[in-house]
Amino acid sequence: MPAASQRRSTALVVFSTGFILLWLILAAFPFLWTLWGSFKVQGDFFSRADWMNAITGPLTTEQTGAPFTGQGYWGAWVESGFWRNVVNTGIVVVCTVVISLTLGTLGGYALARSGFRYAFWLLMIALVFRAMPHITLVSGYLLPFFQWNLWGHLPTTIIVLVAINQPFTLWMLHSFFLNIPKDLDESAMVDGCTRFQAFRLVIIPVMWPGVITTGLFSFLLAYNDFAVTAMLLSSENQTMIPRIASFLGSVQQEGNVMFAVAAVVSATAPLFVLILFFQRQIVSGLTAGAVKG
Repeated sequence: MPAASQRRSTALVVFSTGFILLWLILAAFPFLWTLWGSFKVQGDFFSRADWMNAITGPLTTEQTGAPFTGQGYWGAWVESGFWRNVVNTGIVVVCTVVISLTLGTLGGYALARSGFRYAFWLLMIALVFRAMPHITLVSGYLLPFFQWNLWGHLPTTIIVLVAINQPFTLWMLHSFFLNIPKDLDESAMVDGCTRFQAFRLVIIPVMWPGVITTGLFSFLLAYNDFAVTAMLLSSENQTMIPRIASFLGSVQQEGNVMFAVAAVVSATAPLFVLILFFQRQIVSGLTAGAVKG
């Protein structure tokens, strides 16, 4: 290799490595800073006198006898019952993902294999509803929910989140099914399978990465939702995100910022674990959906 080409190659590697490291630092810094601050007292983490107090923790040492404290986590999880909000989030997320994937796989498969033109228009209508702001859709549900005494309950929120999420799952799974040749269906039915057996035993195993990818995006939509859960759930049935907002207080009620910081870390950490655990499936699913044929 010529010396000039080798120098350019080395410079490119150094530049790309430096860029990736810089991007990782910028992306991870907010979470790492919040994680560090969650073990401090409010006077240190939000110090106006010296930002170094958030690192050294003089007030934390003075008040607790140690440079780190778990008072924020104890207050959020035990004193304020944040664990109930975690349980509510788990119920809402699991139900939303299971229902959305069940309806999405069946509907996406039917639309992908349908030769009628109405399939295209159904997808267009679904896309219009997906593009609408969530708050616009939720406002239409409020009046009947109040009249029928359905407001404030978890099943009500699950129904609305499924309705909001369903167009996305239909579109995404529909694209995955289009990439699977129809010959697989026909071969399975020639061998004696019914249409549903061919779908369950042949098609689903082939496009399993797409189901996992769609399920993860559905999970994130339900897990991180604020507008729907804040408007449709009572204070007793709140999920994590609205509860974190309530920790910050309001003009009528004083909050506890450190409870919110600890709750933010508690809500964010599982997402890192989930993405790291399923990163191969996510890449495989997105690649499968992007390649035609």
